[in-house]
Amino acid sequence: MIKALFAASDADWRTYKAALNAAFEKVGLEVDLSRSHAAQEVSYMVYAPSGPLQDFSPYVNCKAVLSLWAGVERIVGNQSLTQPLARMVDPSMAQGMMEYVVAQVLRHHLGMDRYLRGQDGVWRHGEMPPVAQDSPITVLGLGELGRFAGLALSSLGFPVRGWSRTKREVDGIVCYHGDEGLAAALKGTRGIVLLLPATAGTENILNANTLALPAKGAFIVNPGRGTLIDDTALLAAIETGQIGGATLDVFRTEPLPKDHPYWSNPKVTVTPHIAAFTRPDSACDVIAENMRRSEAGEPLLYLVDRKRGY
Repeated sequence: MIKALFAASDADWRTYKAALNAAFEKVGLEVDLSRSHAAQEVSYMVYAPSGPLQDFSPYVNCKAVLSLWAGVERIVGNQSLTQPLARMVDPSMAQGMMEYVVAQVLRHHLGMDRYLRGQDGVWRHGEMPPVAQDSPITVLGLGELGRFAGLALSSLGFPVRGWSRTKREVDGIVCYHGDEGLAAALKGTRGIVLLLPATAGTENILNANTLALPAKGAFIVNPGRGTLIDDTALLAAIETGQIGGATLDVFRTEPLPKDHPYWSNPKVTVTPHIAAFTRPDSACDVIAENMRRSEAGEPLLYLVDRKRGY
């Protein structure tokens, strides 16, 4: 019997307990899932930073820590964590993120806000909307979510550029990497989608310098991480018209404070971190499959690179 520790919040336990046990049964594993195993007995840990556990050193026989969250910035730097760490890549989350990104890109691309805010009886006919092939979109981040969203935009006819810190190749996306590649990816683009992890290397990747590179009036969609944007620089770029609008789903402080200038800026749409959710049934299948792979001596899926931070 495999002993697995569930190290997350009370709410997560209520949400995931039955789904995890069903997923373990589906892959043929006999797992004793508990919140109170003795540390030395634990073979696997199902983890979320929302729980109280911060010291991993007593879990000397733990073969892997399997995260329920896609983001690992709150755990990857923990010096007591020496066990392999796998992040969550949930197919349903990828689908939800893709739908959010496509919806917001199309909204900005077609200028729908002028009609949504102009329900005043004035017939504003005559301005020809753009077409996708004339509007390059840049996706910063070519991980699972970035690739999926970028390919969806490409299938709609948008010329999609992708950027990552290290070299990637994705059919249907023109790929750039590194510092020089970032400038090329942003130069003249009509829209920017941010799907990078939060690391020291990605903090404020959109700043006064990089925000000057897109075409005037370009838009930003950020469902990635709040630290990716220099908020002061973005508000200044919106004020000058360099950036025509932004949809922001993530922020440095959440909930976003009531007095934050994003709330009152007519060119900014705030959504409350709802772009993509981990869905228990599909997420538990990922956890169970990784546990099965480990028991079979196969490599873990979505293993985190500690040096890169994701």
